[in-house]
Formats: sequence, C-alpha cells, structure tokens
Amino acid sequence: MKSLYYPAEIWLAFGEAINGNEEITGWLMKNKYPEVAALAHAIRGSEEATAWLFRNNYFHLSALDAAIDENMQAYQWLKANNHPFLIVFADACRGKQQAIQWFKERNLEAFIIISQRIKYIRDNTTFDYHKKNF
Repeated sequence: MKSLYYPAEIWLAFGEAINGNEEITGWLMKNKYPEVAALAHAIRGSEEATAWLFRNNYFHLSALDAAIDENMQAYQWLKANNHPFLIVFADACRGKQQAIQWFKERNLEAFIIISQRIKYIRDNTTFDYHKKNF
C-alpha cells in the first residue's frame, strides 16, 4: 500500500480547504502544497484547478477528482497506476460503506469526515462537467 501521500496536518488543511476556507487554501499555497489547494478547488468544481493539476503532472490527484465524480476511466487509471489509497478515498467520497469501513478499521476517521464533506458538496452543488477525460 502506498503511503497516505501527505502528513496528517496537510490532510486536515485539505479538509478545511474543501469547505471553502480561503485562509487555509492560502496557507497550503505558501507552504509548498499548491496541488492540495488545487485539488480542493477542483473538487468544488473549478475547471481552472483541474487544468492546473494536469499541467503540473498531478495526474493522480486529477484522477481522484474525476473518480469521485464516478468517472470509471479515472477510477481504472488509479488502479492501473497503483493508487489504492486514492481509490478507497474516492469510494468513501461516494458514500460506499466498504470504503468507510476500511478507514474505520485503520483508525483513519479523519478521512471519513473529509469524505463526508466532499460527498455533501458534490451532492448539493451544480457543476459544469467539462473536466478532462482519462
């Protein structure tokens, strides 16, 4: 299993950025995590952020965003490129109980909270779907 990609405090900041906290988004940018800030904006529907992730070779984060949107090509790309954690996270963001249980079993409740925030945003926001294809 690949690592969790980022330290816990970055994931927590990501959770706040998902909620639209621009102060935290700025903190991520200043502390050399612009891709995490871009992912938060992409999840909230920013085509510009999605394009930035592609341009800067953060294909796995762009694929995560698309997989959360149930883009099966992105989901398959994550599998083919060995990103099992991101697959579980995408599934949790879609409310899949097996993924949520996976986090519970590993005492990673913070990811359950973040995935619930993402699910809420995705379920309650109208998006213009012109995101990149995989």
